[in-house]
Amino acid sequence: MTSTPFATLTPELMLDALESIGLRPDGRLIGLNSYENRVYQIGIEDEPMRVVKFYRPERWSDDAILEEHAYATELAGREIPVVAPQNIAGNTLHHHGDARFALFPRVGGRAPELDNPHTLEWMGRFLGRIHAVGALQPFRARPTLDVHNFGEEPRDWLLAHDFVPADLLPAWRGTVDQALEGVYRCFDRAGAVAQIRLHGDCHASNVLWNEAGDPPGPQFVDFDDSRMGPAVQDLWMLLSGERQEMNTQLADILAGYEDFHDFSPRELHLVEALRTLRLLHYSAWIARRWDDPAFPVAFPWLNTQRYWQDRILELREQIALMDEPPLWSN
Repeated sequence: MTSTPFATLTPELMLDALESIGLRPDGRLIGLNSYENRVYQIGIEDEPMRVVKFYRPERWSDDAILEEHAYATELAGREIPVVAPQNIAGNTLHHHGDARFALFPRVGGRAPELDNPHTLEWMGRFLGRIHAVGALQPFRARPTLDVHNFGEEPRDWLLAHDFVPADLLPAWRGTVDQALEGVYRCFDRAGAVAQIRLHGDCHASNVLWNEAGDPPGPQFVDFDDSRMGPAVQDLWMLLSGERQEMNTQLADILAGYEDFHDFSPRELHLVEALRTLRLLHYSAWIARRWDDPAFPVAFPWLNTQRYWQDRILELREQIALMDEPPLWSN
């Protein structure tokens, strides 16, 4: 990773990049909430505003980005409401100097009301359609969500780079190892489950809801974390609350989902395991980006005792939850 990602990404360079693909920017650049990449609303002369994403250096290969673009474009071509990159002069991924970028249409909307059964069923229908397409062929250049990539490797990276306070290290490492043992047990109980192309990061902030849109309802955005994995990865982040609440929410989602794609109940053994992996991956993700000036400002608590104490307690709760029966069981 470069020592200072995006250090050369000045407003002048961004405007020059847009001009290099034949656009006429009018100077309006409005930063959007994104830490992994740099994303802006841009004004174009005599055209609607668009969104430009400048990709983090060295995170994805060009092939991996193009594979993400192809998946989103395939979904959009089947009239599934995803925000796909725009094809300009035969390309969706553009280069200007060291910068790689893509253009997207600007879409509006609000956060979905995940406490509304109608909303959950509606989202479930489109997730079922997304997964039906995702199951048609695999990714070749993008990774798979598994215990090694999302659990063991982040653990090892954090240990190698001394982010965990020394006095908490034995407790943290022991708890993480115990948590990963629980994750493996969950995967064993689930057995062989289908690996399909996923959105990969399907939480409420990556869904824009607009009932007056075309089509009305949800618009799924930001396939940047798209990868291979079990279908339930795109479902569990929409669940919250106590067990009975999550059971009800899951039933609402699947009422729409299974109109378009089969769901294996065995994947429910993976819900708490995937949540555990996400917790480990998230801590390592922040730590890996510490050379990006945006991260110490946004996540100042990473280097505090309290943060790592809370992570130990959080993982201990997950260890207990992973040994409970899966959702929908008595």
